[in-house]
Amino acid sequence: MPNAFPKLHNAMWPGLVGKEPGTDHPPISLDHMLELTAAAEVNGQKFEGVDLFLFHPHTDPDASDDDIRAMADKIASYGLNVGSVVAPVWPGTVGGSAMGNELERDNFVLAVQKACRIAKILNEHGVRKYGVIRIDSADSPTHWADDPIGNTRKIAQTFKEAAKIAKDHGERLAMEGEICWAGMHSWQAALKLLEEVKMPGTVGFQADQAHTYLYLLGYNAPEAALLQPGYDETQFVTAYTKMTDALRPWTIDFHVAQNDGSVHGTGSHDKTGRHCPADDPNGKIDIVKTAGYWLKGAKERGIQHICWDGCMFPNGMLEDPKTWNTILAKMIQVRDAHGWNE
Repeated sequence: MPNAFPKLHNAMWPGLVGKEPGTDHPPISLDHMLELTAAAEVNGQKFEGVDLFLFHPHTDPDASDDDIRAMADKIASYGLNVGSVVAPVWPGTVGGSAMGNELERDNFVLAVQKACRIAKILNEHGVRKYGVIRIDSADSPTHWADDPIGNTRKIAQTFKEAAKIAKDHGERLAMEGEICWAGMHSWQAALKLLEEVKMPGTVGFQADQAHTYLYLLGYNAPEAALLQPGYDETQFVTAYTKMTDALRPWTIDFHVAQNDGSVHGTGSHDKTGRHCPADDPNGKIDIVKTAGYWLKGAKERGIQHICWDGCMFPNGMLEDPKTWNTILAKMIQVRDAHGWNE
């Protein structure tokens, strides 16, 4: 019998992140991202849900209850569920730096509060039955390095305040393990931050295969590197095992992705892990094999879905149906190898 879990989701934010109006890579609407997702099919299997970015132009974080329910109706009409949602915690959205001044930190917490409200409406609608609220520190490793100990404490305190609100809503927060975010720019820094927060039932880790690969190489944190250029397979396994053993117990949200060993980004996402197509010949990761390191014990940690992340893919690639069929096929392989049934 084929595995029914984890459910297979597609991220909607690749239609927004790194996109700029008036250029040759403008934002792709939520409607179109849903159409592309729903159209994908591999041997009768389709995507089962989407993860959402709760900011313009996809979602107004201050949208009325009726508008949120209308969005839920539309998503459900495609036969899709909603899983994890991304809180608009960055400056220029609702939020502000989690290690900034009092107003910035208050705005960060406000962004999580707005995300919890939307998640509650989606839950009550029935389109959302699982998933977390994703956050990051909304600041850079460069700023963090001015005072590593003090800034880690500030971020942790902000996360704790946000977590109180999330817990009251029955939600969990997953901090994104990505090298462009202060306090989570290396596997060691992320682990220290999680231990500083000390709320394992409410605040956990979101692992992305593309981003966490760069943890191994020490981008933005050479002192935390576990691999050097020219590494062999034995060295890779040793390093990957060490990293995942440390972070897996905290991992409550997981992104399937590929990386070619380079960095790419725009704006606040500068110098971040480059997401590559699932079949990219330059991909450094055996997607199916390495997913198993993160998904061990996933059911017990409350993970019920996995999500593909292809941030900053060119629009032409995002709008090519072959892209999504290739991705879906790889995600099916991940579930076949590491999934479960209730």
